[in-house]
Formats: sequence, C-alpha cells, structure tokens
Amino acid sequence: MSRHLISIDDLDRAGIERILDLARSFAEVSGREIKKVPALKGRTIVNLFYEASTRTSSSFELAAKRLSADVVNIRSAGSSVDKGESLKDTVRTLSAYDPAAIVIRSPWAGAAQQITGWTDAAVVNAGDGKHEHPTQALLDVFTLTQALGGLEGLRIWIVGDVLHSRVARSNILAFQRMGATVTVCGPPTLIPRGIESLGCAAQDTLANLGEADVVYVLRLQQERMQEAYVPTLREYAQRYQVNRARLREGQIVMHPGPVNRGVELSGEVIDSDAALIDAQVKSGVAVRMAVLYELLVGAPVLQVVA
Repeated sequence: MSRHLISIDDLDRAGIERILDLARSFAEVSGREIKKVPALKGRTIVNLFYEASTRTSSSFELAAKRLSADVVNIRSAGSSVDKGESLKDTVRTLSAYDPAAIVIRSPWAGAAQQITGWTDAAVVNAGDGKHEHPTQALLDVFTLTQALGGLEGLRIWIVGDVLHSRVARSNILAFQRMGATVTVCGPPTLIPRGIESLGCAAQDTLANLGEADVVYVLRLQQERMQEAYVPTLREYAQRYQVNRARLREGQIVMHPGPVNRGVELSGEVIDSDAALIDAQVKSGVAVRMAVLYELLVGAPVLQVVA
C-alpha cells in the first residue's frame, strides 16, 4: 500500500489480502476482554467528517482507540467550517497537532486526494462524494471471505442507486480484483453511463437475479438527488426492492447501511439469516484497524497482537 488509501486502485490483490490477514488478527483482539494493542500508542488520528456518519465514524474511532492512538473527532457542524473556514485551512490547522493520519469523509469527490498535498499525515478516504469508499469495500470483501472462504468465481449483483454510490465503485473494483464477476442493476436513470468500462455488466431488471450468489443492495440516496430519478418510492420498490419472493434459497444479501427498510430491501430479508448486514458492521472495526496499522506501522502484526 502507498502511504495513503484514497482508492481501491491503491491496492493490488496481494495488498488486499494483506489487509484481510491483518484484519483477522485484529478480529481476534476484538474478541478479548481487553480489546487494545499498543501499536499506535502516542500517535494521533484525526477523524474529519464533513458528512453525517454513524457506522464509518464510530468504527474508525474504535479502530484507532483499540490500537491505543489518541483520537480527535472533528465534525463540520459546530466547527470552524461553519464559520467559513476552507478545507485547506482546516487541514493545515489540524496538521499542527502532528497527526499520524487524517481520516476524511467529504461530499466533494477528490477531497481526500487533494488534502494529501496539504499535510504530512497519511490520508484515509472514508468516502468522497460519488467517487469511492475503499474501506467499505475492504470490509465487504473481509465479510464475504469470513462467510464463504473467498470471492473467487462468485457472481455478485449490486442492486439499486449505483449512480450516487461511492460504495458501488469501490466494490466493483475490489470484488473483481478478488476474482468475482460483478453485475450492476437498477433503473436506467440510476446506472452511470459507461459503467461497463469498470469490467462489470449492467442490467435494468431483476429478472435474472437468481444467477447471483451475493446480492449487494444499495440505499436510494434521495439526499443526493437534485431531480426525479425515479417516479415514486412505491414504484421503485415494486420493481427493484430485494424481497424474499425475488431471492432463491442460499443467496447472501448485503447492504452498506443505513437501510431504507421497506424501500430497497424488505424487512423480512433484513432480519433473515440470509443477510450479512450485522457482520459487515462488525467487520468494520477490524478492517479499519488493519488499514491504519498497515499505513502507519507495516511490521508483521504478530509482533503486536501476540
């Protein structure tokens, strides 16, 4: 891995596998009564979030604390950002505290890459606009690997609002890198033009959903929609909701959260044994521990978790 994680393209397959190996070791730490290792003791991690987040922000905070780092959490609401401070000045101010890493979530595509030029800290992209969300893809790969042993030969369908989803782009890249074939599916208005250039197939109907081994459902991101991409939520649910009637026995269902229950995914599926949604959340801490450790230490993990 380079000294930053901005995109899944920063990792080849060997790099992803190294993160997965680290995450397995840290998952074991998370099962102990004392859930800490001293790997980052005395170092500071800044979490800079310009968008609302529950899962990502809390898991990055827990990950840093379990590595014994000092953590500074900055939310745009209530900070100097509300007073008009630029991203550049915010990053320069935070860099004065000599952080080892800055984890940033931003509504602006490219923001994570941009701030690498303004700080000496390692930068981790926790989601930038519609661009990418690499640690979500890594935790999804980890979750599937834990459940199935690997992704080689898996057929994965990504269903829903692909257009506005940074998760979709990162997952298409990561799933394929690990040997899966990927199909995206949704209304034509929510499938980016030219998405096939990433190596995936595209469908506008769930008619062939039964061919998927894994159905990865995306949230309908109404807060990012400036125009009507679907006629009504009811009509969207009628055509694209993943429910029990549309699933065959043995299919696995995933969702990055938060779920619009009853819209893109039915309640009975969310609460069923087919869903790995809770496992994805649990995987987040171990995988983000692995990412921070790999960026900032890079030594054999057995030295710190034995």
